[in-house]
Amino acid sequence: MPEQPHDPYHEEGAAIAATGAGGAVDLAMDEGETLEQRPSAASGGPQGTGADKKPRSLWSDAWHDLRRNPVFIVSALVILFLVVISLWPSLIASGDPLDCDLSKAQEGSQPGHPFGFNGQGCDVYTRTVYGARTSVTVGVCATLGVAVLGSVLGGLAGFFGGAWDGFLSRVTDVFFAIPVVLGGLVLLSVVTSSTVWPVIGFMVLLGWPQISRIARGAVITAKQNDYVQAARALGASNSRMLLRHITPNAIAPVIVVATIALGTYIALEATLSYLGVGLKPPTVSWGIDISSASQYIRNAPHMLLWPAGALAVTVLAFIMLGDAVRDALDPKLR
Repeated sequence: MPEQPHDPYHEEGAAIAATGAGGAVDLAMDEGETLEQRPSAASGGPQGTGADKKPRSLWSDAWHDLRRNPVFIVSALVILFLVVISLWPSLIASGDPLDCDLSKAQEGSQPGHPFGFNGQGCDVYTRTVYGARTSVTVGVCATLGVAVLGSVLGGLAGFFGGAWDGFLSRVTDVFFAIPVVLGGLVLLSVVTSSTVWPVIGFMVLLGWPQISRIARGAVITAKQNDYVQAARALGASNSRMLLRHITPNAIAPVIVVATIALGTYIALEATLSYLGVGLKPPTVSWGIDISSASQYIRNAPHMLLWPAGALAVTVLAFIMLGDAVRDALDPKLR
């Protein structure tokens, strides 16, 4: 009998017939995977990125966008300058903020004293520079305390749910019902300390519910993803799922809100100090200087304009930084 010529299509059809419909689907899937994994000769790989180039993560994409955002660059430079003069104010101010001369009270700009003098004869320039240390310290410490406390409580409530979630939700409703300024007038009026810690503690006490709700919602969204369900099915512990899978994917909204809130806490400290219940002399604070200068605004407006301007620039810088970080971390804007 003559030998039949080799026919690969006949053999593939026989294989499909032998395996049935399921075999046909498997062969089609194998062929599709082979074509998908084969790099393009023209582009060197999928989407022209190269065969071994890994895709960027959310954080690398965010940093890539931030470096090209002029709003982020300007606000970051302003904040960096504020941090430097907060740590080393003597770099640009050689005087003592508590060294006053009543004979120069309310006088304007003079050589060596570009901002003039306040009502007690203290150098306004030196006090404005040293006031940055107090404002940045209060803002950073209050934000860290609020972010840590709110993230932990809200994250646990969103992950475990149940009675703990219901209890925390009712507690946050109670704290949201307390006006911040009124609460500061009541709670801080009995404090006699002139340090920044009572003010920071008050901000953490009334500020954590906002971060808690943000963290709770982010954790509830993250724990419904397929990779979390797969980790749970594979027997991962609750702590492992929280630390390895949920926290890295739920922390972005907390960072955005905390960055914007930092400027708000600086403004809140100045407001409470202006009302006389926040920081107290001899602490150097923009709020204290604005309060003492408000009664001389007609005769010596420079006493008010410089610390108020420094406060406005600082708050605006942190709000702009928060907006830039929000735009970079929001996937909907990509």
